[in-house]
Amino acid sequence: MILITHALVGAALGKQIGNPLIVAPLAIALHFCLDTFRHGEYLNRSTKFKTAAWRVVLDLFSALAIIFIYLRFSHASNETIRNILLGSFFSMFPDLLTLLYWRLNFSFLEKIFHFHEWVHPYPKGDQRYDWKLRNNLNDIIFSLIAIIILVFF
Repeated sequence: MILITHALVGAALGKQIGNPLIVAPLAIALHFCLDTFRHGEYLNRSTKFKTAAWRVVLDLFSALAIIFIYLRFSHASNETIRNILLGSFFSMFPDLLTLLYWRLNFSFLEKIFHFHEWVHPYPKGDQRYDWKLRNNLNDIIFSLIAIIILVFF
């Protein structure tokens, strides 16, 4: 899944859960659950990070923009805002750990990296991870559901 999907789902989770000590572990678990669905990836092991950095920035910026626009107009309490931001952050956190292992060789993250790879339904390099509409339908559906939950519930 792309970052915007994880961030929006985590934000929706954070809005619904009042306890920040529960939001963080649930958001991490939800990240791995989302990754079990078919989804496209714009980064893979052969991607040069410098050439794909704009994609990551755009992805992250889009997610944060939607969340901050919601927060600006929602009149949410400080506790709800905190939980939304925590949910969003911790829902993206496993991807940060993967990046740290993958690019910076933080060997103590190896087991988490392998678990993260294991939850994905297809082997790396499979065309079902190609960046195309068919592979990104789940991202679109989950993101729309998260926005609906965030705005209306």
